[in-house]
Amino acid sequence: MKNTLYLVVFILGLWLIPATTYAQEKELQEEESAAVSLEDYSDEFQENFFEGLKQKGIENYDRAIVHFLECKRLDPHNVDVDHELAKAYISLKQFVLAQDHAKAAVVGEPENYWFLNTLHQALQSQGYSLQYLNSEIPLKNPKLRENMVLLYYQNQQYEEALQLLDGIKASPFVAEMRFKIKESIQQRDGQVNEVDMVIESKQADDPYENYRATMDELLAQNNFEELEQLSAEALEVFPAQVYFYYMHGMALQKNEKYKQAIAILESGLDYLIDDIPLANKIYKELADAYKALGDSSKSNMYLSKIKSGL
Repeated sequence: MKNTLYLVVFILGLWLIPATTYAQEKELQEEESAAVSLEDYSDEFQENFFEGLKQKGIENYDRAIVHFLECKRLDPHNVDVDHELAKAYISLKQFVLAQDHAKAAVVGEPENYWFLNTLHQALQSQGYSLQYLNSEIPLKNPKLRENMVLLYYQNQQYEEALQLLDGIKASPFVAEMRFKIKESIQQRDGQVNEVDMVIESKQADDPYENYRATMDELLAQNNFEELEQLSAEALEVFPAQVYFYYMHGMALQKNEKYKQAIAILESGLDYLIDDIPLANKIYKELADAYKALGDSSKSNMYLSKIKSGL
């Protein structure tokens, strides 16, 4: 019986989800159904939750809230119930109550994009932004911060999004969003023509360019520990890209893993074709690595290649 009821609630939940479109640059999953896994709950909880969904679906929000509040009494910490209450209160334009329940849902499950989106709706309806509750939500959670960046971007709050990005460690997501936000600011301010926007948009969607931009950002921060990890990941995806060999070898060299650095850098030379500036950078890292190992002969050999460009 419980399995059957869960299936019915799941299908009903999908039917009840309002159709909403978001201009998101990062692929997000469709909004999860309102259903929770009811197998672990009492019959009383299941019946109230089911009836709450049903009443919400036919826009009887007052009656839906009665049933969701009963679920809340039975399980005070259930974030899905808080989320349903928040959405029902928004429909009734009771935004302060919606804010309270949406905030509880976000605090309980900070990585859930849709919980944060509902909180944003409740705040926006009162003339506030998410920054209004910065001290009351777990901003240290990196996924929550990423979701906030997406929401700011979607609502054309570009400066707020950029400010928030500065507090997130470098990653392909950060690099891509920083590019997209700056592109949108230029477009808004009339600084980019249509042809440039098409070219830049294609570049932003290029995984190779995303990796490069993120590595450049890590290098500017002298964050060689994360650079080592990200460049290793990039090499798995692009095993013939010399630039990633250089970045990974340099990170290893800076992290005093000299033998590993030499192996990676010399492997990268095998893929090198007519790129003297990049070759010289690799030779410099190899010279430094061999010097650290006490092999002055090999170090001087690579230094001589830098001077000659051979």
